[in-house]
Amino acid sequence: MVKGKIAIRRITSPKSRQVTFFKRRTGLLKKAKELSILCDAEIGVIIFSCTGKLYEYASTSINSVIERYNKTKRDNQQHHVTAAEIQFLKKETESTMQQLRCLQKYNRQLMGEELSKLSFEDLKNLENVLEMGLKNVRSRKDQTFMEEMRELKRKADDVEQENVELRKKLRVLSQDHREIKGEFAAETSSSKEMSKSSDQAMPDKDDIPERIHLQLSLQPKAPSLDAHETEIK
Repeated sequence: MVKGKIAIRRITSPKSRQVTFFKRRTGLLKKAKELSILCDAEIGVIIFSCTGKLYEYASTSINSVIERYNKTKRDNQQHHVTAAEIQFLKKETESTMQQLRCLQKYNRQLMGEELSKLSFEDLKNLENVLEMGLKNVRSRKDQTFMEEMRELKRKADDVEQENVELRKKLRVLSQDHREIKGEFAAETSSSKEMSKSSDQAMPDKDDIPERIHLQLSLQPKAPSLDAHETEIK
């Protein structure tokens, strides 16, 4: 008896669906095992039933298979470029190069080069662009000049304020110096007066030998030995 073909669609009967799932799950895992043995392939199969039960098979380990799968997928995403993407990148490159050439040509025209092929209207537009650019440059220059002037004025005010503070400190130091100088002069004058008083009270050292010499000269001389012998005779 030849079996008829089964339509590939969801089985409505829960009991028939459970029986079919069990048979085909067993066959799938068996085929995976045979394929890994015959062809030396690393295979991992993960199955979740309609009730949420997990069934798995791995020729090595399911974690190893999943890790290898994720790594290979990342590498393929990084290095895989389709023909459509290559064509798109080529068009983008050509467009960018064309824009670059136009900008370089326009820049040379702004510098006054390659003007022979321009029409009167193009030259007029270029002149308007240059005048507008010159106006913007002058406006920016004036703004920068005013900002620098304000900054210099601020620095000058700061320096002037520092000078005022230094003058105040200098006046205070000068006043302290004059007071100290006056006190020192008073002490010096007092010391000189005390020195003069002590000089007047004490005799001069140079006069002492003369006074002693005069006192010695006024003393009576002792009679000589010859005069005494004459009186005895």
